[in-house]
Amino acid sequence: MSTPAPGFAPTHVVPRAGLPAWEEPDPARPTVSLDPLLPVRLVERRGDWGHVVCANGWSAWVDGRLLVAVPQDPPRSGGPLAATADPRPLLSGAEAALARYRSAVEDLAAGALDGETFRRRTHGTRIGVVVDGEDVWLFDAAHERWVYADGTRLTPYA
Repeated sequence: MSTPAPGFAPTHVVPRAGLPAWEEPDPARPTVSLDPLLPVRLVERRGDWGHVVCANGWSAWVDGRLLVAVPQDPPRSGGPLAATADPRPLLSGAEAALARYRSAVEDLAAGALDGETFRRRTHGTRIGVVVDGEDVWLFDAAHERWVYADGTRLTPYA
């Protein structure tokens, strides 16, 4: 295993199945596929395409929708926060999005929706919530980032 370049900080990892890659955001220019769980840094997006850089400096274009985000560590308790906000609006938004998704799943299971209608109804839905005691990590889809709250204060961390 090679040592990462100094200062390399991955933002994502490749999914467990690996990921096809291209020299440019052009399906006609394939290159070597990326290994499963390879740490990469997403440096540019063009629609669904994502330009990634590996620890050794090699870069490629991939389907950016398939990359798995790697959050930074949340801030330490008692440490200064970069931003302070009320976490309740994000919690309410996640709750509403999950309710809409659950409704679509139930309609699909009941036969009230076909697969294509289900896909259209759920397209673009992105929800992320991890609760661990008083700590919560929430995905802020509007800003494409994860935020951390210690119960009362919220701060971006990825």
